[in-house]
Amino acid sequence: MLFASLFDKYVFAFLLRASNTSCTNIFPPPPSPEAIEVHELPLPPAVLGSCTRDINPYSTGCILQTGGLVQSGSFLPDNNHVIARVNFTGASPSSDAASIYTGDQIIIIKSDNTTFSSGSPWKCITCGVPETNVVGRDATLDYPQAFRDGKRLLAGTNIIDCGQFDLASDDCTPAVVHIYTIRWSTTPDNSGAGGLMRELRLHPDNVHIGYSSFTMGDGKLGQNSYFAKLEFNPLPTQGTPLAPRYDLTNVTILSANTTQHQPILVEDSSLSINPDAITVGELRGFSGTGKEVAYIGYPGESSNIDVFAADLTTGAVRRITSHPEYCDPLDISPDDEWTVIMDTRGSNRQMFMAGMRHIPPIIDLITTTIASSTRNNGNRRFFQPYLLDKYGDRGDYFGQKINAAGDGSPGSINDPQWNGMADPRWSLDGTKIAYWQSLTIAPACGGINPLPCPNSTEPGGRTERLMVAHLTSRKPLKIEPIKVASDTVPWGTPYEPGMTMPSLSYPAAGDYTLAGAKSGLANITLFENANSTSINSIAVSYSNYSDDGLTFLRGWENVTVENPSITLNMGIWFSDLVQSGVVNATKRTSADGFRISIDAMTNIFDANGTLTTTIDGVVYEQPANGT
Repeated sequence: MLFASLFDKYVFAFLLRASNTSCTNIFPPPPSPEAIEVHELPLPPAVLGSCTRDINPYSTGCILQTGGLVQSGSFLPDNNHVIARVNFTGASPSSDAASIYTGDQIIIIKSDNTTFSSGSPWKCITCGVPETNVVGRDATLDYPQAFRDGKRLLAGTNIIDCGQFDLASDDCTPAVVHIYTIRWSTTPDNSGAGGLMRELRLHPDNVHIGYSSFTMGDGKLGQNSYFAKLEFNPLPTQGTPLAPRYDLTNVTILSANTTQHQPILVEDSSLSINPDAITVGELRGFSGTGKEVAYIGYPGESSNIDVFAADLTTGAVRRITSHPEYCDPLDISPDDEWTVIMDTRGSNRQMFMAGMRHIPPIIDLITTTIASSTRNNGNRRFFQPYLLDKYGDRGDYFGQKINAAGDGSPGSINDPQWNGMADPRWSLDGTKIAYWQSLTIAPACGGINPLPCPNSTEPGGRTERLMVAHLTSRKPLKIEPIKVASDTVPWGTPYEPGMTMPSLSYPAAGDYTLAGAKSGLANITLFENANSTSINSIAVSYSNYSDDGLTFLRGWENVTVENPSITLNMGIWFSDLVQSGVVNATKRTSADGFRISIDAMTNIFDANGTLTTTIDGVVYEQPANGT
């Protein structure tokens, strides 16, 4: 959608800056809004007790009322089935065939209003698979994704294989399904269970995958991302499990191997911001053709968490989103022309922190985890789905809200109490997008929380739902076979089991200056923590600082962040910034400072004092504690 404008003057600044460069020749005008129809896919009945035949006459299972839909996944390559991870409950006694419908499972759902031979519009793929066919499997089944052969799925760190049969066919029965684990060797002698992987994403060539893995250093939680080749090992002799599995080979750390790709460059006592830095924080997937890797990167503007893409061969970086709100889940269309994102834009959730644009990302050396953690309130998210063309946010174009057509009433497709979750997914023909939502529930509402809890309008009181958006004016894409990617990422760092992991190179403690591209200066002091192991405090003062000659920044910020535990961040933030020019804005804390304590794993907002951003008279205040 075209956002009107609290950002008009920022937009004007952007356009004037573009007119002085080649940008106007690179970026075409934004697309016009297109016709989108959204409907909900059927799910197994939600129950609190037994799953009787009265509730499901087809005996194909029931799911939990809350937590029943655990995650939606991709379409199958036929474009007519969507994968989902569900939690079955209330199974009948073991003498009944329905007893296989229990626990954490992967199903596929018809998206064309037809049913399977069972009579249900869903079919469980992992239910009832013999123990002999799942030796060594991992318990995780998150982010389910289809291989393009239609016979295999990636789910968690497992590959679910139906042999010669299509997953949607009646021939794909539990007896022929095998579940193989994926193993990443991390020891020099190839022993043990291998490394812990998360956020796995299948490359479109179906030969490679990307994944992330947590690191811990200097008392902080960190993360690296990787690119690797899948190789089936039918008879492993080292490492566990000693069962048929997929091994990862030719592993590359997606960390730039030269200093030119660091986010902040240092020369003597001068700093500069590097817009071409490759900073793959958490991997979010690949472009539809597989040429790029998408990721959350080091901020391009202070407190503004965005997604970027880097060419796997050249390392060329592009910033996909730039709206001040938070973006994380996304999927790039099969032809690379469009991106669907889940973003907090429109909610004003993070405008108190990120609303002032064009602040260089200096304090972000220590505040990025805090900024990103404020996006949620526990399990309540503020994401909604948006459609962007390949050129991303620009000018007054911040995408088209996919579920805008509704009256906002309880249960409507744009009911704000239904929160977008990860990950949205394109159909292979480019005409549909699948996404899922969860309803705001306690403790994110009710009780001491000032937000009242809404009542579910879903069947059985279900608090999750799976949606499909039809882009009705589009014609199906003709997708050519994907060329197998190179095992080598030239700008990456080859991984060797047991090696010391690389990390971003940050400036050392000391005094620095950062010159504005057009005018002014920032004076910066970086302070080490008590153990002299990392930077934990930053002071910045701006004097008529401008990178575009249109917006001018003056004032100061002083931030200190401590980590009492690996995931807990405690920040003390003082700010008195003033921006003038085409925008008149301030970013100020209360006299006692903005003191925030937030855990990166739970995302519960808890702060004393205030941090407030005002843009041309519009005031953005922080969320209330616990909301």
